[in-house]
Amino acid sequence: MSTPFPFTAVVGQDDLRLALLLNAVSPAVGGVLVRGEKGTAKSTAVRALSALLPALDVVVGCRFSCDPDSPDPACPDGPHEPGAFETRPARLVELPVGASEDRLVGALDIERALSEGVKAFEPGLLADAHRGILYVDEVNLLHDHLVDLLLDAAAMGASYVEREGVSVRHAARFLLVGTMNPEEGELRPQLLDRFGLTVEVAASREPDLRVEVVRRRLAHDDDPAAFAERWANEEAAVRARVVAARALLPSVRLGDAALRQIAATCAAFEVDGMRADIVMARTATALAAWAGRTDVLAEDVRQAALLALPHRRRRNPFDAPGLDEDKLDETLEEFGGRDESSPDDGAGRDVDPSDDGRGDDGPEDDGPGGGGGRPAPDAGPDGGDTGARPEAGQDGAPQPSGPSERSAVRAAEPFRTKVLSVPGIGEGAAGRRSRARTEHGRTTGARRPRGALTKLHLAATVQAAAPHQRARGRSGPGLVVRRDDLRQATREGREGNLVLFVVDASGSMAARQRMSAVKGAVLSLLLDAYQRRDKVGLVTFRGAAAELALPPTSSVDAAAVRLESLPTGGRTPLAAGLLRAHDVLRVERLRDPARRALVVVVTDGRATGGPEPVALAGRAARLFAADGVACVVVDCESGPVRLGLAGQLAGELGGAAVTLEELRADSIAGLVKDVQGTSRRAA
Repeated sequence: MSTPFPFTAVVGQDDLRLALLLNAVSPAVGGVLVRGEKGTAKSTAVRALSALLPALDVVVGCRFSCDPDSPDPACPDGPHEPGAFETRPARLVELPVGASEDRLVGALDIERALSEGVKAFEPGLLADAHRGILYVDEVNLLHDHLVDLLLDAAAMGASYVEREGVSVRHAARFLLVGTMNPEEGELRPQLLDRFGLTVEVAASREPDLRVEVVRRRLAHDDDPAAFAERWANEEAAVRARVVAARALLPSVRLGDAALRQIAATCAAFEVDGMRADIVMARTATALAAWAGRTDVLAEDVRQAALLALPHRRRRNPFDAPGLDEDKLDETLEEFGGRDESSPDDGAGRDVDPSDDGRGDDGPEDDGPGGGGGRPAPDAGPDGGDTGARPEAGQDGAPQPSGPSERSAVRAAEPFRTKVLSVPGIGEGAAGRRSRARTEHGRTTGARRPRGALTKLHLAATVQAAAPHQRARGRSGPGLVVRRDDLRQATREGREGNLVLFVVDASGSMAARQRMSAVKGAVLSLLLDAYQRRDKVGLVTFRGAAAELALPPTSSVDAAAVRLESLPTGGRTPLAAGLLRAHDVLRVERLRDPARRALVVVVTDGRATGGPEPVALAGRAARLFAADGVACVVVDCESGPVRLGLAGQLAGELGGAAVTLEELRADSIAGLVKDVQGTSRRAA
């Protein structure tokens, strides 16, 4: 078994370490969501945390890790008699992104339940994680229904498995930690709210800190055991401090003044619901216990706000995370101010308890109290904000290169769009756009199971077993059920699609008001794609060629950034844009053959540049019709005289055209459902 990197040897990332330790002190805080770029020690810190948790006493032979002092009365392995117990380390259980529902919550043997009337239950990862840590790397890529199950169990402290009226319940209390790279897509606001704390992490731009990171990583890789031994004293000290803080936690007093500050802060930042107030109260209490105090101070409330509120203020993917710290300080001062009589509590801000400087993370390490909750990924070397949306030329966006090109204009305000869906029935990843055969949804029929049975169709199973009861020697009231009798329920729900935007950025689209409206429409469609759990891609064309501005991704805010910085100008190589989009779809079919595509072409339909540009664009468009790809053309032509070129393009694509004005109107309800042709992969 490999030796993990010591928690106290992690360089920097003070807010991350503090948030994890606060949950170790008080699991009621509700877990941690760690957001940040790749390579920032997110997984390293989480995996190292388990070594700092106290060892557990568990009932011998219990698969659900029951506490021998207070066993779960509803434990499926119970009832437990007083007696033997064993001590083992706290577990770190990792949930893979591709895990099934049965792997997460456990599986019930339906055949034995029907034929023998027994609850033969195989525990899942939630049972394994009870009284330990459940870690979900790339939690934003986890299927929504699994995230719902996960967060429900974390909130209730129990997991329920229901299969056709047969239910099993077991305790599932764990420290939930999720990590994610925002570039790969966001969690829904409702799911973000269920995580107690959130932390933004980024690699330091300070050379001394980066040198120390490399030095410690190389030392660990060369000799993990020796490196861990060097940090054993620091690890033991933090472990002891966690135990002491847990013991002190029930004695911490959360006074009316602190509660008033918490309520005023949540109200000032217009946070929805009351969960934020409760999480802040628990976090502030844990901060006081971690500092060795029995009273919650204003600075505890401030730090709790920086950890508990930023992710609760994001209402759509285009909102920047973070808090206005000046506003936070004004609110705290207005509703109680800081407790000037309190002694220096620097120990409450210092995650590493050693005083010999060995655990110091570098000359710029201010401790975890200084700056939690700020949007670190956009911070520059001096800590300043570089801006969430780059100017043209950054992130691969094109720069104006001549007098025929114009700089980027800002998008108009997004609006609610009509639903655009792919015709037919697919089998792609669960989402909210097009019809699909899914594991969740309304039951439409039954079939023989392929592999493990997940959703039993009871009526079809009974119907299959009934004719064979006499031949099987049935003598009692129970139904004699064999494996061949079992029937899987087929269900119809909704899937997420690949929405590929093909945007005309040529000179014919360059009028500032017109391009602003076009960008506003695309942003509106991006917001709709976010809500429907689609992947999105962005192809732009202008001048002499087309460019894949954003490869297909789940991060719609990344698409919004590329769109915002998009300049216009030059000729209109419509054919190049369509051919580039066709190549993108060809590659994506190989990567994810089950995910169907919806192509949204945003153009006025003009084609210029090169020999026979109109004919070439028509031939390129007919490739989509031949493949059965669902297409919509957003007609951006303006003026009193319209040529109808976008409508002609839609006909070549085998799709439909809609104007910018109609994109808002009720008249296009079900527009794409009437698109001629069927997706090649539709049933």
